[in-house]
Amino acid sequence: MKKLREKIKQNQFVTTIEIEPPKSGSSDSEIARIQKLAKLIDGVNIPDNPMANMRMSPISLGSIIQSKLDLEVIFHFACRDRNILSIQSELLGANALGVKNILTLTGDKPDIGDHKDATGVFDIDSIGLTQVVSKLNNGFDFSGNKLEEKTDFFIGGVVNPCSDDLEKELDKFHQKIERGVNFFQTQPVFDIEKLEKFTKKVEHIDIPILYGLMPLKSVKFANYLNKNVPGIDIPQNLIDRLEKGGKQETLNILKETYSNIKGMSKGIHIFPMKDYDLTLELLQG
Repeated sequence: MKKLREKIKQNQFVTTIEIEPPKSGSSDSEIARIQKLAKLIDGVNIPDNPMANMRMSPISLGSIIQSKLDLEVIFHFACRDRNILSIQSELLGANALGVKNILTLTGDKPDIGDHKDATGVFDIDSIGLTQVVSKLNNGFDFSGNKLEEKTDFFIGGVVNPCSDDLEKELDKFHQKIERGVNFFQTQPVFDIEKLEKFTKKVEHIDIPILYGLMPLKSVKFANYLNKNVPGIDIPQNLIDRLEKGGKQETLNILKETYSNIKGMSKGIHIFPMKDYDLTLELLQG
């Protein structure tokens, strides 16, 4: 198995998918879903209590997936749930398990999730977390104490190419690179004109970016994303097409967006929205 980081570093086109970890003590359901896509993808992203909803540990699930499917994972790691001691402890454990591709995140506030009284820790943010992981990779903990053995993480960061405040987003993008980010993944992209503007701004930077792709399953879903998810902007013409074309237009838009993104990137990160059959149809086409 060729390592995901090697493919990304060598500018080979890669495809990853994001799954929703189970609210369960068993990983069997997710293993079964991923298995039929395993030969068509290069990696699996595993969120960390996404939208502040309690789910199985992404590190544990990642270790199971790598062991059972011989397929690398990118585990998300949020600052929301852990203080600086716990952050480092879990990262040392992840490294020991061989789960070494990490996506550094600040994390959503607990009050939007299913445990609204949970305490948000936020000792650091995603930029600070990137710095912590870089220190561990260099053999030192957050306080500067030497580790017995350094870690070997491949560090990912998040960037939003369609942000309403692109200059602010680019500033955070550069800060993350300075702290040690090796690659980026993005939120779902729907507005190709905004994506083109972003890619021109970063074309001189030799950091691989995997752009997000998500199926628009209905007009209602598209309107929900526009209203409730910051940084996602779905053009009205796509919503109009969905209204007229229904399910078939969902696939048409997905294929068109996939083709457009593929033409200007080194990788795609797919959000299947639990529709693994649609993802399979896209990748086999």
